[in-house]
Amino acid sequence: MRLLPSLAALALLAAGTGWWLTAPKPLPDSTFAGVTGDATHGEQVFTAAGCASCHMAPGAEGEAQRVLSGGQRFASPFGTFLAPNISPDPTQGIGGWTLAQFGNAVMRGVSPEGEHYYPAFPYSAFNKMTVQDLADLKAFMDALPPDATPSLPHEVGFPFNIRRSLGGWKLLFLRDDWVIDGTLSEPETRGRYIAEALAHCGECHTPRNLLGGLERGRWLAGAPNPSGQGTIPNITPAKLGWSEDEIVEYLTSGFTPEFDSVGGHMAHVVENMSRLPESDRQAVAAYLKKVPASE
Repeated sequence: MRLLPSLAALALLAAGTGWWLTAPKPLPDSTFAGVTGDATHGEQVFTAAGCASCHMAPGAEGEAQRVLSGGQRFASPFGTFLAPNISPDPTQGIGGWTLAQFGNAVMRGVSPEGEHYYPAFPYSAFNKMTVQDLADLKAFMDALPPDATPSLPHEVGFPFNIRRSLGGWKLLFLRDDWVIDGTLSEPETRGRYIAEALAHCGECHTPRNLLGGLERGRWLAGAPNPSGQGTIPNITPAKLGWSEDEIVEYLTSGFTPEFDSVGGHMAHVVENMSRLPESDRQAVAAYLKKVPASE
């Protein structure tokens, strides 16, 4: 009978340890001290990160793409995620957020209420953003049109609807180091920042394990489409045989060397990339040539 109290104590200790380990971990309070955002540069960050591509209303075109009312649906093996309203509306959007709250959401996947966000929101890439770029991004987004459309709930069933369990996912898979490391030229370093952080290319082009963690050893080697329809291509040198100039042209015009044209969600990516300085597209091309070939 003495064993029962001991087992109960161990169970309580294990539960407490698990609760502590899976707790959201916000950024230090000092992270944004003295940081002021520049909205002009923030527009470039916004474009590179493709914020409108996911958070505009379904089917939005032209300037309506900058009304970030949300509502697009993103199917996955874990359920369907619906992009929330991130317009500056103070009630339905994020207009009332402080820079620290915005930073915790984007770089740590932690909501202002202290809950984990699902990694369908690519904070696992955005956590490599510079603090200044983050502040610039918020300054630009604060000036976009507000919209009072309520965010819709995600369609995620048990056990994936237990938000606290995402703390365990973060412990296993959330990393802030670069995938491609070592000595890089200035353009390659800039390309890495765009591809691995802002544009979060690996989130789609890298295969995932059964728990949804990126298989970094097969970086950019292609993956099944989360919707279950088709595949996302391998863009390592093993499959993408284009020259750097051809990659730049594709990211500018959407045309491949074979005179095919971009389609699907990648069309939004190319549209965003085409708005960046050409030096950034050249940097991405240089980075892709640095990625190890993977079959």
